[in-house]
Amino acid sequence: MPGAGKSTIGIILAKNLSLGFIDTDVLIQINQQRSLQQLLEEGGHLYLRRIEEEEICKLNLTHHVIATGGSVVYREKAMRHLASLGPIVHLDVPLAIVEERIARNPQRGLAIGPGQTLNDIFMERQELYTLYATLCCEATCKNPQQCVDWIVDNLPPQVIASDATRN
Repeated sequence: MPGAGKSTIGIILAKNLSLGFIDTDVLIQINQQRSLQQLLEEGGHLYLRRIEEEEICKLNLTHHVIATGGSVVYREKAMRHLASLGPIVHLDVPLAIVEERIARNPQRGLAIGPGQTLNDIFMERQELYTLYATLCCEATCKNPQQCVDWIVDNLPPQVIASDATRN
């Protein structure tokens, strides 16, 4: 979900594992030469989701942590592609925390349909996040470093082994 901590935790995780980091929201804005909010205003939430899928499916990265937009989970092709690149981690935070964090950044573009509420997309996405996640980090009572430590401790051994041999 937006505000779950994907970028913050992703950067720390990448640093701890000596990996690269990419935020697909930033990548989309660079490649499209428009902000996410402009893309939403231009074509709506389904348009943004399609662009997000296209950009993610172009990624051919190894040895990177990728922070995605929360709506990528609606696009099966993009999720299959991400799964081919490595484990998928879901940062599970309750709706109240998501609402609080979004309220602190009202300029954040949300890929939400007409008439939908944040609660609606939260409920829709929870099932999808669980479906695609390799790991589900309950992040409510953890600070970012604690989340990173939990993720590292729970990554499949072959992921850590392949990263340890790359020096």
